Amino acid sequence: MSLTGLFLITFLMVHLFGNIQLLLDDGGESFTEFVVFMEENPLIKVVAYGLYFFILLHSVQGMLIWLSNKRSKGTSYAVKTNANASWASKNMFYLGILIFVFLVIHMGDWWLELKILHEYNDDALYQNVIDTFKIPVYVVLYEVAMIALFFHLKHGFQSAFQTLGINHSKYSPIINGLGWIYSIVVPLGFFIIPLYIYFFK
Repeated sequence: MSLTGLFLITFLMVHLFGNIQLLLDDGGESFTEFVVFMEENPLIKVVAYGLYFFILLHSVQGMLIWLSNKRSKGTSYAVKTNANASWASKNMFYLGILIFVFLVIHMGDWWLELKILHEYNDDALYQNVIDTFKIPVYVVLYEVAMIALFFHLKHGFQSAFQTLGINHSKYSPIINGLGWIYSIVVPLGFFIIPLYIYFFK
């Protein structure tokens, strides 16, 4: 669970870098170049299929952990025996479900078009993103998912290192601090993009 989570955390940084290109005033040229590079690079293709597998594996692992906790404690993931647990840690399962539903919709929009229909070109790709982020319902769904992502990362980042045994009085505060920064900056970056497109593009 920790290893797949850390892989997905790394992917999010790359994905955000690509999406930030949407904010540039170049008619989508930089964004299109980035996506085409990601689609045509053989190494990236291999990593991409690994990504799909890790998303499913991470989701299945989360479900199994939740079911195990429910059977052993007779309650949900939000266990009541840990009074000091944060809201995010108590609701990781439900946050994960929300994010997974968003991913299914999100990948259905983009992955289906790029991987199966192969309908992307210099003009249509960028314009499709712009058109999608002009739909209020989709923007709201995206923003809610990014809020869920913030809470999921807030707990998951430091929890992953702790689970792997990296729990030291000297280094844990640094890891927790980096986790806080990451869990704010990355979801916030994704959060800003659709709002900017909706109101200013």
